Amino acid sequence: MIAFLRKNSFVLLLLAAFVLSDILISWWDPMVTSRRFYKNDFTKTLFHHDWQNRGPAFYGNSAVTGAYIETDSTAKLVELGLSYGKLTDLKAILEQQRFHVEGQLVVGIDVHTMIDSLDTDPTYQWFKPWYQPYVYAYRDYFRDTGTELACGLYQGLLKQDAARFEACARFPETLKLSASDPLAYQPRWIDKELYFGRKSDEDLRKKWDEYEQRFGWMTNRDFKNNLDALDFIIAYSKQQGLPLRVVWMPWNRGYKLPRYMPALQEEVNRRLQAAGVPTLDLLTAYDPKYFHDLVHLSRQEGAPVFTKEVDAWLASLAKSSK
Repeated sequence: MIAFLRKNSFVLLLLAAFVLSDILISWWDPMVTSRRFYKNDFTKTLFHHDWQNRGPAFYGNSAVTGAYIETDSTAKLVELGLSYGKLTDLKAILEQQRFHVEGQLVVGIDVHTMIDSLDTDPTYQWFKPWYQPYVYAYRDYFRDTGTELACGLYQGLLKQDAARFEACARFPETLKLSASDPLAYQPRWIDKELYFGRKSDEDLRKKWDEYEQRFGWMTNRDFKNNLDALDFIIAYSKQQGLPLRVVWMPWNRGYKLPRYMPALQEEVNRRLQAAGVPTLDLLTAYDPKYFHDLVHLSRQEGAPVFTKEVDAWLASLAKSSK
């Protein structure tokens, strides 16, 4: 054993240095704590709530983010909308106790929330296996941030000599570091995407055709994982004594619903009704004038109407339970 250690001491020291440095970087958690790095919607939620990871919540995908105005709501739910968020993500959040839902849990389901194969943000914290090195898991983001830093330092050393910066030309001007302060940086965007105005009919038709090609052929077999996650959420809420409510998020009724939606909605409602979970069906309730696109309400027109309607519904449920 001693001979083996001596023979491989250099390699073992390198391995130990890597493991130690990865542990330290993981403890620092720059994907969450440093504004130099990209931030996912879950981290943005925590940031805008002073890093508090508990409270009543309105969970869903970007349709919830766009439609529910937390600051105007009387229900005072934490807007926990995640870009491309699915029920499988909520299951992971609850299992790993990344957010402790208290008071009530409202879940928004739109036409994309249940699609098993729909890609989501790979930086969500619950996707990283415990055994995977932190630097490896977020290697693309370390590379991008590191390259920006290197370009900024290089530019700073060369006193902003534009002719020498071809290798860094692909980065936005706002991300380049100054010559006077080469360690300065433009903090990463920390707000969630909202939806203003209305897209053209041509854009909406193209998007509908895209959705139809990608998802229109699906059946309930393509939602199995998320249906299983729904069962978990129902059971979890019952076990925790947590009131669960479900909102069918609005779809722009100026365009046909995806072909899979009637059967999917029927199956989801069957499970919710069996568990006594109240539902608010707004799937085709709103006029197209309230929409930014097919699945996102306009922040100016649609979101205020939606927020008031959800507030009134939740208030009626609270009153009837007394």
